[in-house]
Parts: sequence; structure tokens; C-alpha cells
Amino acid sequence: MTPQTPRSALPEQGRATAEVLQQLRGYDRDDPAYKDGRLWSLVYYLDPAHDDFLAQAYQAYASANGLNPGAFKSLKRFESEIIAAAARLQHGGPETCGVVTSGGTESCLLAVKTYRDLARATRRVRSPEMIVPATAHVAWFKASEYFGVRLRQLPLDDRLHADVSKLEAMINRRTVMILGSAPEYPHGSIDPIAAMGEIAQRHGVPLHVDACVGGFILPFMEMNGIALPTWDYRVPGVTSISADLHKYGFAAKGASTLTYRHLELMKHQMFVQADWPGGVFASPALLGTRPGGAYAAAWAALQHFGVDGYRELASRTSQAFERMRDGIERMPELRVLGEPLGPLLAYGSATPAVNIFAVGDQMDARGWLVNRLQFPDGLHAMITAQHLPVVDDYLRDLRDAVATVKADPSLADKGHAATYGMMAHLPLRGMVRHKVLQLFADSYRAGAAPLSLDAPDGAHAPKPLLERVAARYVAWRQRR
Repeated sequence: MTPQTPRSALPEQGRATAEVLQQLRGYDRDDPAYKDGRLWSLVYYLDPAHDDFLAQAYQAYASANGLNPGAFKSLKRFESEIIAAAARLQHGGPETCGVVTSGGTESCLLAVKTYRDLARATRRVRSPEMIVPATAHVAWFKASEYFGVRLRQLPLDDRLHADVSKLEAMINRRTVMILGSAPEYPHGSIDPIAAMGEIAQRHGVPLHVDACVGGFILPFMEMNGIALPTWDYRVPGVTSISADLHKYGFAAKGASTLTYRHLELMKHQMFVQADWPGGVFASPALLGTRPGGAYAAAWAALQHFGVDGYRELASRTSQAFERMRDGIERMPELRVLGEPLGPLLAYGSATPAVNIFAVGDQMDARGWLVNRLQFPDGLHAMITAQHLPVVDDYLRDLRDAVATVKADPSLADKGHAATYGMMAHLPLRGMVRHKVLQLFADSYRAGAAPLSLDAPDGAHAPKPLLERVAARYVAWRQRR
């Protein structure tokens, strides 16, 4: 039976704007309490005044369309100035060029498309491959699937860093690009970009840096005196960089940047159709219609904060990160995963007596929305300046959560801890993928009830789906 579309989705007669807006505002009652700093992903929120400012900037160009840069010259000017700002922060040169995209995923997809087509045009590569660390964001796996570029994973060393010693042996004539992250999402480490750049340059292979998280905070952390590995265009082998404005640039969603060292690379990103009856068509990115409001809000955020404003935000973020990291390191039952420099942090259990997923359940019960990791098991936090006032509260609750789990080991076999513990260690990963896909697709039927997602950027499946997949796995084992 086909689900019925809710009557409220399209009323027979229009409603008063005040009534509609009142109902719209009520829809967020089940959303995370991100304005109180209880959410550790997805949102980069400062305060109501900044939200209002972004809304005004967005509204001023809400109907403008970046599809044709020759029509809305205002949007092209915004884009040019945004790319110039990104190039400055990334130590780009006079030839640095780029485009504003709808978000990090579009930036990542475009880089793969660009380097696939570059290799096809210059080296006649017909079975393209790319090398990415095992910690690469899922957007790169999506790009692999979308554009038919085989993905080869660079393993991690015992510090959870990309093992650059194994990189050179993985390169072959089909390699169209190499990826490094600054930082990588799971553990917050910056990949060894300088060493990767030397190898990439020696083999004539492009090196892209995924700085979607770090691109608009790492430069200001460095300005504030924090020692960081070199990750940007100062590394000669780096050919392109993605950096999200709607993360630590504190712009409205969605806005990201994708820059290239020079225009000859970026040309392979562009699409041109000269024989369409609708006229000659050219597009620089994936989207056709490009929302002008996002460009205006991103430009406005850069102008509002300036270097000094972003340095202050980075300072507050670093303070929150260091306080969180140090607090976790003082808990003997926990361990920080990898060697994060900020702003991302992950931690796991240091003893079999404490199940980290059970700790996550306890933190959820205390009102914190925390994300789960696997390989190794852990909990995750994407730290912002907004978290500085609540870090001590978080650590206090974390200590209590650890003590609760330590006192009652049976909590590992209950609630979401049992589900995540099973899902992270199921041997049949193909079955997991198939069942998650099937159940996730069902949630997108017209009129389907909303799901409560548990992790950022679609990185994990929703909790109800995981529970159902785990149940089906248990039933499958029993039948065998």
C-alpha cells in the first residue's frame, strides 16, 4: 500500500503567513539543543544575533541565481572575493583559482571528477584509481561510486595516522589523484601532507587536501601560535584544497570553497554544452541553479569577522579543545584516539571494564548528543567556540557516565550500546550495507515519519535502522 502524503504538505487553500511561520517554528521541538552547546556535530552556531545577521544577508539575495555569472554580477563578485580570501589563507599564489560550492561533499565530488578527466585527457587513463587514507571522509567514497574511480585505501599506522611509508608502492599508471585531510574527521589528525606532497610530485600525481573542516580555522590557530604541520599550498605537491565556509567560517549552510593551484587544472572541472537548443551552456560546478543567498551570507560572514574575529573564535575553540582533551586524558578509564591537534577529538575506552558505547548511552541520557565511531570503537566531538562555556559540564557528566558503566558492566548489553557493539563488529559488512540501504530508502517514501539521525553528514545510519539490522543479523545466525 502506498503511503498517503500528509494533508498538511499541500493544503487545498493557502494559509496566513503568521500561522504558517508559527507552525514552522514548532517543528524544531524534537531537534537537538544545539543552541545550548549540547550537540557536538552538524551545527556551527554562535548566537541569535549572528543567525539574524546571516539571515538578513541571505534574504537580500535569496532570489538571485548563480547559474549565469554574467547575469548576476553581484554573485560573481561575491564568489571572486570569497575565493581570494580562501587563497590568501591557504598561501595560494597569483594563479590560484576556484569556485564556491554548496558544501564539502560537492567540493570533494568535483575534485574527483576533475582529476579523473585530467588523467583521461593527458594520460589516456581509462580505469582510474585514487588513493585515500582509511580515515578519509565518506564523501570520497561517494565520489568513487558516482564517478567510477576505484578507491584504494592507505592504511593507518599504530598512531592512527595515514601510513605514508606505504603510499609510494600504491601508485601506478592508473592513479589519478592522492588525498590528504587537514584534519581527518574520525580522530582529528592532520595527515602528513608534506611527505605526501613529495611523493605526489615525484610521480606527477595531483594531491588534493580535504580541509573542509580545517580550512577556515587552522590558519587562525596557526596565527595564534599553535604549531601545526604544513598542509596547504606551501607544500609544492598540493594541487587543490576544499574548505567549508559553513563550518568554521560560520557562514550559512551551504557554502564551501574548492580552489586549485592554477586554472589549467580547474578547466577539467567545468562542463560545456555547445549544441543544446536552449543555447550554449557552461557550468563551473555540479549545480546548475546556485543559491545567491548562500554566496551573500558567506561573503558577509567573512567581512563581519575579519582576521581578528576569526582569530578570537579560533582561540576560544582551542581553549575548549585543550580543556576537553586534558580532562579526558586525566580519566584513567579513557584514552584519546590518535594525536588530534584540534578542533576534532575522539576518545575510547582504556580498559575492558568500561564499554565506550555504554558511556555514550549515559551521555545521551544526560542530554548530550554524542557520535559513535568504529575501527576502533569511540565517541567523537567536533568542538566549536560555543562549547567553551559547557566543557566543564560535559567532563563532569562524562566522569559520572564512566563511573556508572564501570559499576554496572551489564550496561554494555543494553540499549544502543548493544546495537553499536554488534554493528561495529559484524563480519558480514555486505549484509549490513544491503539492509541499511533497504531500510534507509524506506524512510524516504512520501509522508514517511522523520528519523532521528545519530551522526554528522550521513556518516552513520539512524539508530532505528541499526537496531533492525542487528536484529536481522541475530535471526540470520539463529537460522544457521
